[in-house]
Amino acid sequence: MALTWKLSSYWDKFWHLANPKVFMGWSSRLLPIIIVMAAFCLSTGLIWGFFFTPDDARQGSTVKIIYLHVPAALVAINGYLLMFIGSLFWLIRRQHVSVLIAKATAPIGMAMTAIALLTGAIWGQPMWGTYWVWDPRLTSFFVLFLFYIGYIVLWSAIEDHDTAADLTSILALVGCGFALLSRYAVLFWSQGLHQGTTVTISDGVQQERISDVFFQPLLLSMAGFCLLFLALLLIGTRTELRARRLKMLELREQML
Repeated sequence: MALTWKLSSYWDKFWHLANPKVFMGWSSRLLPIIIVMAAFCLSTGLIWGFFFTPDDARQGSTVKIIYLHVPAALVAINGYLLMFIGSLFWLIRRQHVSVLIAKATAPIGMAMTAIALLTGAIWGQPMWGTYWVWDPRLTSFFVLFLFYIGYIVLWSAIEDHDTAADLTSILALVGCGFALLSRYAVLFWSQGLHQGTTVTISDGVQQERISDVFFQPLLLSMAGFCLLFLALLLIGTRTELRARRLKMLELREQML
């Protein structure tokens, strides 16, 4: 009983934080800290990686594109998973902040997917001899990019907020499969050109497929991209809440 009561208490606190007024309060205090941390990690990781790491024995200087490609792909995939969660919360509980978080995630995730596709193409030309192949992971990632675009377009095409939220949430649930496929395609199709996962977890132990000289700045870049995503997400969600509030005030004035 005590455990059930504690879980219920934590669950209530979670939904309390998702209250629009409460969300605007704590996010305004947290946002400057996240921005400073993101700037530090990004600048340190990228400068360290691009200017103070050696060329790879096989890939030469092109290996340094991982400091953009890997973090962008990480954010692109997990951003869509966040859209899935936010959309699910909306469909189950009609929680407006959750669906606005999903909406704010979409343009960030689309940009990150585009960065990952572009940097992958730049890397692929000298390594594979072509900018693009219909490799399972690349194909699923491209489809994920299309889902991001479709999600954004669907929001723009429907004026009624609740209807748009319902339809885009269903689209987000459908597209989540491609986010997972993008993450694990190299495990399903071993014949693909795309190399295996750079960092893996095996038996609770982190295993790197790259040398520490490359991995350490990569870790900082990944942290920087994740913090940048979080900062942009909070800014986007706060903007969506303000826009929704303004629209409600305008409708109220029209009714008077």
